[in-house]
Amino acid sequence: DSSTKRMEESSSIRTPFLKVVNIEVENNGINRSHIYFTETEEREMTKMAQDPKIYEKLVRSIAPQISGEYTEDIKKALLCQLLGGTRKVLPDGVKLRGDINILLMGDPSTAKSQLLKFIEKAAPIGVYTSGKGSSAAGLTASVIKDSKGEFFLEGGAMVLADGGIICIDEFDKMREVDRVAIHEAMEQQTISIAKAGITTVLNCRTSVLAAANPVFGRYDDLKDVNENINLMTTILSRFDCIFIVRDVRDVNRDLEIARNVMNVHM
Repeated sequence: DSSTKRMEESSSIRTPFLKVVNIEVENNGINRSHIYFTETEEREMTKMAQDPKIYEKLVRSIAPQISGEYTEDIKKALLCQLLGGTRKVLPDGVKLRGDINILLMGDPSTAKSQLLKFIEKAAPIGVYTSGKGSSAAGLTASVIKDSKGEFFLEGGAMVLADGGIICIDEFDKMREVDRVAIHEAMEQQTISIAKAGITTVLNCRTSVLAAANPVFGRYDDLKDVNENINLMTTILSRFDCIFIVRDVRDVNRDLEIARNVMNVHM
């Protein structure tokens, strides 16, 4: 009898559970964590704010290993994207986003992916993804069925980047259906879900930094901008800054870049 009882106890199915004694909320507002600064850090930041050249110093600190005249305006825009803007709520309830969306469109080997990697590491909340391996559900949200047959909602990359920046590389390699899915997320900064009996709205107050290549792989000077960019107007209108990054064939420019690359590796 005792052996039979032990066998029944070992073969019984148990449901694990977690007993919560206390919950402490670490995030508030728009999903930004509390950041505490010491008095020394506050004095240093106050001193930096009084520096009239602080803007130029911060711009030079954005990916310092990447040089070139074409990167100056890009770094200024990336700095503004990191700092973010002010989100406004109008008297009639309409909300205007304060986050900046930036698109880098241009030739290969112009350090677009390196800029995305740097911003993903420098941002307090950063998510990096590739357009070729991303789907609409992976970027927004998906409904998953567990082993018990119950449905639950799982947020995608843009939901996880709420309050930060999402970097999407190879943006032109995404399917058109997947790009359409992020229209609402980029402008309204919300994701509406109505699947499997789950109807809800998720917040994705995030900035989008995307990099893409022209239609023919390289920018064709004999064609205008519309023929080089293979993206719909609906998605282009959601980017506040669009930079055309070109690999200009110039001997002096190439020598300067080559010297900078050698100085970085030596």
